[in-house]
Amino acid sequence: MTGAGAGAAASVPAPVGTTEVLDVDEFGGRVERTELPGGLRVLTETMPGVLSATLGIWVGVGSRDESPAVGGSSHFLEHLLFKGTRSRTALEIATAMDAVGGEMNAFTAKEHTCYYANVLASDLPLAVTLLGDLVTDALNTAPDLESERTVVLEEIAMRDDEPSDAVHDLYAETLFGDTPLGRSVLGTVESIEALTRDDVDGWYRERYAVPSIVVSAAGRVDHQQVLELVTAAFGDRLSGSARPDPLRLGEDVVLTEPARPTGLIHRRTEQTHLLLGSLGMGRLDERRYAAAVLDAAVGGGMSSRLFQEVREKRGLVYSVGSSLTHYAGTGSFSVYAGCSPKRVPEVLRLVRDELAAVAADGLTAEEVARGRGQLKGGLVLGLEDTGSRMSRLGKSELSYGEYLPVREVLARLDAVDEGQVRAVAADLLSRRMCLAVVGPYRDRDLDKLLA
Repeated sequence: MTGAGAGAAASVPAPVGTTEVLDVDEFGGRVERTELPGGLRVLTETMPGVLSATLGIWVGVGSRDESPAVGGSSHFLEHLLFKGTRSRTALEIATAMDAVGGEMNAFTAKEHTCYYANVLASDLPLAVTLLGDLVTDALNTAPDLESERTVVLEEIAMRDDEPSDAVHDLYAETLFGDTPLGRSVLGTVESIEALTRDDVDGWYRERYAVPSIVVSAAGRVDHQQVLELVTAAFGDRLSGSARPDPLRLGEDVVLTEPARPTGLIHRRTEQTHLLLGSLGMGRLDERRYAAAVLDAAVGGGMSSRLFQEVREKRGLVYSVGSSLTHYAGTGSFSVYAGCSPKRVPEVLRLVRDELAAVAADGLTAEEVARGRGQLKGGLVLGLEDTGSRMSRLGKSELSYGEYLPVREVLARLDAVDEGQVRAVAADLLSRRMCLAVVGPYRDRDLDKLLA
């Protein structure tokens, strides 16, 4: 099938589009972007010295785009596309990828869906052919929908059986309420059971349009070859004068504080799982670099304040840490901890005390420097494989509408100083917080914990 894919690409006319070079490094790496007719965007990063390639087809649609009635449609569709196309059965798709030792999968998020494949560079034509077929020519039959419905319901049950997963969906619901960002990517048992073939296939026909699609590839790739392969895979969809979908800016966000103060899943567990947090900042907020340094120093590693105070000094938890999440127009700052139910009051008190102290006084120069170093090292080390580079290209285009070279990101982190971190801390850590808990508690207990 690899040869067929390559042959198909060779037979099509050379792709017509606007190409720009976004970055060239001293090691021979090269990042290029082309906007093809119809609004399809193609980004590649050439990585000398590797023998593999990772391809991703990104669709700018996720659970944030769903109404409650069709909740979980984007994730359901991600499953369903692998069930077969007009030219390939599900078994043929899986067999073709296994035969070359490749990996093919997909994931759905709040604001996008990604289908990806990691293969030897020589098998890139196969990856483009298979993924392109899934995204443009899936059958979405009623029998396949029924069989996959059971699989998705099992995935929801698996989430519910894992408290550390369930608490994150509960936290989103507590923070964002009955809004698209507050609802689970998986949907609910009720919404999944109610979805029809027309619902899911209609979502596919309406939302998987070329202007909302980005193709990214990284590894031992040649930009021109990728353009030829993509042109063959998308065929007559690459026509007309349509422009790419505009950047999602989050105009639908109206919340200024958590939707409700607490959320609880009562469960008799040996360990209570909790998330304490507040509304954060949107992904285009220029303060996000200072916020990232703050997050790293407060709860991002073994030297962080929360880890040292709650685990190392007192041994109250196995896991504790903070995280930042950015969406269009809004975001979240949260602290996660898992501990014995009897220790929850003390853990919460320590966490809140530390956050209040940082909000009032900021961080020391040493903490800021350590946070910058942690982020810079993590960024560079995290981009050592083709998959992470492919993801960075796709997310940059869909989420930011621009590509920043790694050296530019490092420079922006280096520019973060104590004053900027102090200002962000005073804002972010002083906002009204909410608490999500999975464990053997009652609602009246949570009110006491937040008092």
